[in-house]
Amino acid sequence: MKRVFRLLAAVIAGSAVTGCTSISYYAQSLEGHVKIMAARENVGKLIHDPATPEPLRAKLTSASAIRRFATDELALPENNSYRSYVDIGREAVTWAVFAAPQFSLAPRTWCFPVFGCVPYRGYFDRKSAAESADELHGAGMDVYITGVTAYSTLGWSSDPLLSTMLRQDNTYLASLVFHELAHQRIYVNDDSAFNEAFAVAVETTGVRTWLRAVGDLAGLRRYEADRERRANFLRLLAKTRDELQRVYENPRPPEQMAVAKAATIEKLRMRYRHMRDRRWAGYRGYDAWFDAPINNAKLAATAVYGEQVPAFLRLFDLCASDYPRFYASVQRIGSLPKSSRAEALDAAKTCD
Repeated sequence: MKRVFRLLAAVIAGSAVTGCTSISYYAQSLEGHVKIMAARENVGKLIHDPATPEPLRAKLTSASAIRRFATDELALPENNSYRSYVDIGREAVTWAVFAAPQFSLAPRTWCFPVFGCVPYRGYFDRKSAAESADELHGAGMDVYITGVTAYSTLGWSSDPLLSTMLRQDNTYLASLVFHELAHQRIYVNDDSAFNEAFAVAVETTGVRTWLRAVGDLAGLRRYEADRERRANFLRLLAKTRDELQRVYENPRPPEQMAVAKAATIEKLRMRYRHMRDRRWAGYRGYDAWFDAPINNAKLAATAVYGEQVPAFLRLFDLCASDYPRFYASVQRIGSLPKSSRAEALDAAKTCD
């Protein structure tokens, strides 16, 4: 807990110089996190407690094995994270608010003590997230709110397993644990695209390794199919972002710009339906994403989590699937100036 108090002290000190609005924001963040930390229950004790419901016991037993695998096989941090559990009693642990200008794909960023600058603000209360989004929308911004299943304090505290993490199958659980522990392994301030793509690469390779290790070949086939659809989805969005960028770079009255923007987004939906019905044989897992409003903030948020993933996966292959070597190479690239990182990652010819 000493590390938690150091984190809280750093955040409060930072809020003191950034104004009352920031103090209010930090207060809700700290209150939400502290409530979760105070409610932690030891996973081992819950597994052996006769009062623990059998479905929860089975999930926690799997989670415990996945946590061991993360350290033993993926060289992820050996600490107390994901060795405790909290039932948070809601559909998401936090809600992230993304924003971007009406005619730009550059996301707004917010800077915080300790964690650096990120392209979103997180809220432990959905109503507060909605109020923040309304304020940003009133200022002329595109906004996007999404529920978050898990989050990382980057090792400053012993992050628990959350009830939101256990609602799907064990493959999903493993992906979350590997992803969040990857953030504890390497985190570069002020570069969310780098951090998230690295964590997705660890998540992806880690899940593949884990499924092979437990002999779940059917699960591996399903996972690979999901990853292929995800890659198709991201390529589709990248093409639309390129088209929107050309729209925004062509000066014209705002009314005409808005019409061109709407037409480009509608073209995206049409392409998705064609891909879903022809290439995916009717798979509808992304329907909800496309049925909801699409704007610059939503497109920018998705880009943060996907654009650099192929380059990290290629680097992992160059490192012969050796996690310590891969982490050392990522750490070296992460130490470069931000303007040079993506280029260095794409240009990498060897692991070292």
